Amino acid sequence: MSSPNPQDPETLEALSESYDQLRSEIGKVIVGQEDIIEMVVVCLMARGHALLIGVPGLAKTLLVRTLASALDLDFSRIQFTPDLMPSDITGTEIIQETNQGNRHFEFAKGPIFANVILADEINRTPPKTQAALLEAMQEQHVTAGGETHNLDDPFFVLATQNPIEQEGTYPLPEAQLDRFMLNVWLDYPSFDEEVDVVRSTTAGPQADPTPVMSTDDLRRYQNFVRQIPVADNVIEYAVQTVARTRPEDDASPEFISKYLSYGAGPRASQYLILGAKTLSALDGRMTPVEADVRRMATPVLRHRIVPNFNAEADDVSGVDLIDRLLEMDR
Repeated sequence: MSSPNPQDPETLEALSESYDQLRSEIGKVIVGQEDIIEMVVVCLMARGHALLIGVPGLAKTLLVRTLASALDLDFSRIQFTPDLMPSDITGTEIIQETNQGNRHFEFAKGPIFANVILADEINRTPPKTQAALLEAMQEQHVTAGGETHNLDDPFFVLATQNPIEQEGTYPLPEAQLDRFMLNVWLDYPSFDEEVDVVRSTTAGPQADPTPVMSTDDLRRYQNFVRQIPVADNVIEYAVQTVARTRPEDDASPEFISKYLSYGAGPRASQYLILGAKTLSALDGRMTPVEADVRRMATPVLRHRIVPNFNAEADDVSGVDLIDRLLEMDR
């Protein structure tokens, strides 16, 4: 596939129109959650992975399944449990016997071999199994019996966590959380939205979304987003924002040194720019601005900063600190 022209207005227009159609198709099934849908699509177009956090019943699984259907992608749901083994995800070698009686090993692919993976309640499974998934996410291949098996392309993982139950869970370490481009929190729907949810889900079969783009189109858009030019001042703003989250940095304000143990690493700067590029493309703009970086700041930084005891004692959350950082430039 040839590299897309970053100044191609036709591709930019096609991407923006496809995004509008995609939102419309998802809206046939999902009520509200417009900001969540936007961030999930941004993550997909940027070739990242997302962590969805919300209480049960907020349609996390339905959202991911609907997205896969609207993009005509293979969907696989993996329910993480304490007894789940790495091979249950990646696959395993089994002995096969031919008609001549000869035996040989053959790799049986696991559920990770799909385009869109829903890793449901990833914090319910032990670290060994979590690491198997995260390694596959990073390398986009699985090794078994000395052979490498490439995962499908596009490959998009959305992992969910339940924030209200902590017994019997294995929280992801900060270094592994950093593998996820975005950390997206789902809130309860508004009163009117919940009325619409109840009305639509108790009145008969729901409408199925119609695919709005092919796999080749999706790959083309993903490549196009990467090639979008970014002004130096926007890149510098993203790097400066991330640097201010580091307590030991000279540029960090006093409240960061008081309330944070660790700040975000360079991967946060990369994802801020990738997210800003994607936002501008979905909006039909050829290049991102600082406002796009600010819109991406919370989902990119939320899981990459570590509040300390002082923050807990003063009831200051990581999101509060991100908001205060962004207010400094307004």
